[in-house]
Amino acid sequence: MTQLPKQTLRVGFVGSGFIAHFHLKSMIGVRNVEVTGVFSRKPENREKFAKEVAALGLGTCRTHESLEALLTDDVDAIWILSPNYTRLDVMRSLHKAIKEGRSKVFAVACEKPLARTVAEAREMLSLAEDAGLNHGYLENQVFCTPVLRGKEIIWRRAASTTGRPYLARAAEEHSGPHEPWFWQGDKQGGGVLSDMMCHSVEVARYLLTAPGAPRNSLKIKAVNGTVANLKWTRPNYAEQLRKRFGSEVDYRNRPSEDFARATVTLEDQDGNELMIEATTSWAYVGAGLRIQLELLGPEYALEYNSLSTGLKIFMSREVKGSEGEDLVEKQNAEQGLMPVLEDEAGVYGYTDENRHMVECFRKGEKPLETFEDGLAVVEMLMGLYRSAEINATLNFPAPELEHYVPVVARRRL
Repeated sequence: MTQLPKQTLRVGFVGSGFIAHFHLKSMIGVRNVEVTGVFSRKPENREKFAKEVAALGLGTCRTHESLEALLTDDVDAIWILSPNYTRLDVMRSLHKAIKEGRSKVFAVACEKPLARTVAEAREMLSLAEDAGLNHGYLENQVFCTPVLRGKEIIWRRAASTTGRPYLARAAEEHSGPHEPWFWQGDKQGGGVLSDMMCHSVEVARYLLTAPGAPRNSLKIKAVNGTVANLKWTRPNYAEQLRKRFGSEVDYRNRPSEDFARATVTLEDQDGNELMIEATTSWAYVGAGLRIQLELLGPEYALEYNSLSTGLKIFMSREVKGSEGEDLVEKQNAEQGLMPVLEDEAGVYGYTDENRHMVECFRKGEKPLETFEDGLAVVEMLMGLYRSAEINATLNFPAPELEHYVPVVARRRL
C-alpha cells in the first residue's frame, strides 16, 4: 500500500509528441515531481524527450521500448498523452498490470478528450476505479490563468451581488493539427468537434459552475450541433494535406469536419436555465491559435482573447527567417505585427493543471477534473454529433449515445 503524501511524485509519460512536450515544459513550474520514464512508438522521439527532461532538470528519465516496461518501472503516476485511438488500450494495459501486481502505479492522468465514444470513456473510468487509481482529466483550459482569475473575481464580486452567470461563450480556432491521425475520423474520433469542442464545452461549464460545487450540479438538458467542411475539402487544400501527410489523409474522399458549432442548454440546482454557445474551427488563418471566452450575468461580463497579448513584435518584409511556432502556437507568419505569448504553457493552463494534478496525486486527493468529467464531456460531444446528423436538437438523457459513433468516425472504428 502506497503511503501518502509522497515527497516526490514520479511520473511516466506515455507519448512523446507535441502535447507531451507542452506538458513537459510546464513541469518546470511544478514542485515535488520528477519525470522518470517515457514510452512512445518511435525511439528517436523517446530519446529526444529524455534529453529534454535532463535539460530541464526534471530528473533522470529512462526510455522504454514497451508500455509494459514503463508500467512496471519505478513510476507512481502515468500521464496518457498518446493519440486518441491508443488511450483505451493503454488504460487496459495499466489496469491489467496493477491487478496482476506487476505495477505500483497509483494515479493516472489522461489528455483530452478522454475517449472517442461514450462507451470507450465509460470503460476508461471503470478501469481506473476498478484498479483503485486516483484519476485526473487533463483539460488545460479550465486551468488557464485568465480563467482561474476571471472566475474568482466574477463569482466573488459580481455573482454574489446580482446573481449567478447564465451564458458562457467559448471559441477556439487555428489552421489545423500537426499530426496525420488528427485528420482521420476513425483514429481521432471525429474532426474539429472532437478535437477542440471538448475544450470549449468544459471550460464554459466550469465558468458557469459555482465555486466549490460539483460539476454535475449543472444538469444538461439539451444540445444542438452543426458541423461543416469549409476549407480543407476544397481541391487545392485537400491536395496540400495529401502532400503534407501522404495517402493516409484523403480529404477528397474521407473528410472530417473543420468547423463545428454547439449550443448546450443546462439547468442549475435552483431550476435556472443556463446556456453555452461554442464554436471551433481548423479553418482560421490569423496570427495563430485563438481562444475567446465570455461569461455573462445580470450586471457583468467577462471577456478574454488569447491573441490580445501585452507583448507584440513587428518585423518588416526585410526580416527573413524559417517557419516556426516560437511566438504563438500554430503561428501562420514570420513577418508583420504579431502577438507573442511569453509563457504559453502557463497562459494555456498546463502549468497550473499539472501542479494541481501532481499535488492531488501526491496527497491522495480528488482532482478538480476527473475521468468522470471526461466522460461527461464525451457525452456532450456525442450528443452534438448526433444532433448534427439528425439536424435536430437532442434532449438529455439520451441513452442512444451509449454506443453512438459519429458519421466521420464510422469508417473503421
